[in-house]
Amino acid sequence: MTQIIDRPAAQGDSPEPWEPILAPVVPATELTMVAAINQALHDAMAGDDRVLVFGEDVATLGGVFRVTEGLSETFGDDRCFDTPLAESAIIGVAVGLAIRGFTPVPEIQFDGFSYPAFDQIVSHLAKYRMRTHGDINLGVTVRIPSFGGIGAVEHHSESTESYWLHTAGLKVVVPSTPSDAYWLLRYSIGSPDPVIFLEPKRRYWARELVDTSAPAPPIGRAMVRRNGTDVTVLTYGGLVATALAAADLAAEQGWSLEVVDLRSLNPLDFDTVAASVQRTGRAVVMHEGPRTLGFGSELAARISEECFYDLEAPVLRATGFDTPYPPARLEKVWLPGVDRLLDCVERAMGQP
Repeated sequence: MTQIIDRPAAQGDSPEPWEPILAPVVPATELTMVAAINQALHDAMAGDDRVLVFGEDVATLGGVFRVTEGLSETFGDDRCFDTPLAESAIIGVAVGLAIRGFTPVPEIQFDGFSYPAFDQIVSHLAKYRMRTHGDINLGVTVRIPSFGGIGAVEHHSESTESYWLHTAGLKVVVPSTPSDAYWLLRYSIGSPDPVIFLEPKRRYWARELVDTSAPAPPIGRAMVRRNGTDVTVLTYGGLVATALAAADLAAEQGWSLEVVDLRSLNPLDFDTVAASVQRTGRAVVMHEGPRTLGFGSELAARISEECFYDLEAPVLRATGFDTPYPPARLEKVWLPGVDRLLDCVERAMGQP
């Protein structure tokens, strides 16, 4: 049996509707997030020979986390290949390939290594499609293993999303589950716009059934992971599991938390955010990055502007601290966890 799935349009064609291709329907399989991302890359490469995967150690080694393992052997070293240790060059090459009609999926090995590529991403990748009035697609998906929670050394646990969100022209997505990782990556590779695909490293080994024949909601759609009536918790990536654990503990105190997984930070599904806040009257935003000018600031401002008369309490934030990311032995203290979130919930509920 087969099912029609989406295929990105060729360079210069109208990006929608995408041309359908036929792919075999297979039973749902239990996969880790690493395996789900690997499967998404494999399926995208199999469906379109313009898709190229490259980065530091992605071919010979299969990536630091083995996310790209087997792709070079399957598709050849002209479609999955290693690059020099030069992030600016990796993104520069991706921009050039996209202009020539390819669909590059470069990997930046770790979040903290993305800064040398900042100029290429901000000055060229984000702007080129608008600069050409849409005549040239910049369908580049930049995969970046991101965030903390794995006890890594310096420059390996950064929260970079605010940089990319402030850069007009970029889509920014963050999966929280293996299924979302598969489908959000497929949607990203099919997008005519550049996408920053942030992979929460602490969730790499989470497992769930992944159905590659039943598409998940697309980029630009949030998902309510748990229904509640008292407080809306807005988060993404690795902290979704933290929020769900906090919701279980909150229930013991008689508080009902609604957990909204944003999934897509830009474009943002504010309709789902607003609908949840209107139901609960309270909101807490949770993210790993520092508090000042983090994504929580933007969400709090927008909720206050557009949902002011629905609020029973100020919008609160459970975040990392305004310091550089600490050594691994202090990571658990620095990262927002269940206790920091529940403290915000308690304040939102008006408890002393």
